[in-house]
Amino acid sequence: MQQLDFDKSDGLIPVIIQDATTRQVLMLGYMNQEAFEKTTREGVVTFFSRSKNRLWTKGETSGHFLHVIDWKVDCDQDTLLFQVRPQGPVCHTGSDTCFNESNHDTHFLHYLEQVIQQRRDQPAESSYTASLFRKGINKIAQKVGEEAVELVIEAKDNDETLFLNEAADLMFHYLVLLSAKGYSLQDVISVLEKRHRAK
Repeated sequence: MQQLDFDKSDGLIPVIIQDATTRQVLMLGYMNQEAFEKTTREGVVTFFSRSKNRLWTKGETSGHFLHVIDWKVDCDQDTLLFQVRPQGPVCHTGSDTCFNESNHDTHFLHYLEQVIQQRRDQPAESSYTASLFRKGINKIAQKVGEEAVELVIEAKDNDETLFLNEAADLMFHYLVLLSAKGYSLQDVISVLEKRHRAK
């Protein structure tokens, strides 16, 4: 492990908190050596609060903990990047980030992926998604094909509601197919990014 330089800023190191799934920056905090050791030991982010002058585990009051997925040190060993899975809103204002941003828009797809994976790994009898996984890859692929055809049919008409609902059905079943194959939306995005850079 790289040697962290806590001496450069009076014993504190700035810590960037990033959503491990969406890669969105959630907040900035500070850690001293003790907070860093507690965080890496327990897997939940603990800061050193400059206003409280003590260790402060994010979520200790609200229950909105930041669960550590991975962490990295910058090239100067004086800044940390923690990739986390947030348990609820990050900001005390109720916002998804401390920069007053929302994770809901396109980031909802990443959340939906997590739900789909949970249904795959912890199937419930009443879950439609779990029932798709039980039917196997051929049935899932067939369902994607059916939804694609239905979307094409609706595209020829001018009913916005029906078209968007069919588009949503196709997107959902496409995500289920990706999960069944062991891939994620990020894998597809990476391919698109490589194609874009090659042009």
